[in-house]
Amino acid sequence: MLPNGFTLGNLFFGIYAIVSASRGDHMLAGWCIVLGGFCDAIDGRIARATNSGSPFGEELDSLVDAISFGLAPALMIYFAELNTTKWDWLFVFFFVACAVMRLARFNVEQAGEETKAAYFTGLPSPAAGGTLATYYWFSQTPLYHDLFAGWPWETILRWLMLTLSFLMISSVPYRAWPRFSFRTLEGTLGILLLFSSIVALFVMPQAFFFPVGVTYVVVGIVMALLRGAFDLPSPLTTAGHPASYSEEDTP
Repeated sequence: MLPNGFTLGNLFFGIYAIVSASRGDHMLAGWCIVLGGFCDAIDGRIARATNSGSPFGEELDSLVDAISFGLAPALMIYFAELNTTKWDWLFVFFFVACAVMRLARFNVEQAGEETKAAYFTGLPSPAAGGTLATYYWFSQTPLYHDLFAGWPWETILRWLMLTLSFLMISSVPYRAWPRFSFRTLEGTLGILLLFSSIVALFVMPQAFFFPVGVTYVVVGIVMALLRGAFDLPSPLTTAGHPASYSEEDTP
């Protein structure tokens, strides 16, 4: 019950993010998605640590992710920015449809696998939803008003939603969060990244998460283009099997 409780906590925050955004409280809605992401990150680790993972928990996690990182972020952007034309709801539909298809593909291709690959196939739905959900936070910062306030953000956000949607159902490799361990350099970097993110959450959350999310998205695209340009093998195939982390292990 403990890992599934955290999964349902993720669902609670996803639903409340939608409710808060519909009431115009977009700052609180962003916090709900961040807290939901925390629940999503910890439920799988608890299941592995207590040896209490189950097919039920895997399916529950995917269903909840479809709401918390698919429907909720899309509706948040719709309520905050994209409700100016009668057709903007189609961007919500497309984003949610791609998030659901990504999760369905993950369940079909990697259900029950325990391998620890270092890359995701396509952009993870928590990363896509988290990037979208923290835009409003970033729009309230001095950095945004000094450098980006004059940009056509309604158009940019539409293209951002489409880009994130296509990347979720693509085969572009995205680096997974390193395993936590002081025994390896990669594991140590994972721990440092975790603590840096926690510090940023309390020190400058509004200016941190959206730029980091966009950077993560762009780096994946650039690396895929470079591999194609120089005919380098994909990291998804060099290990001999596809990436198979659960969605709960996303950064």
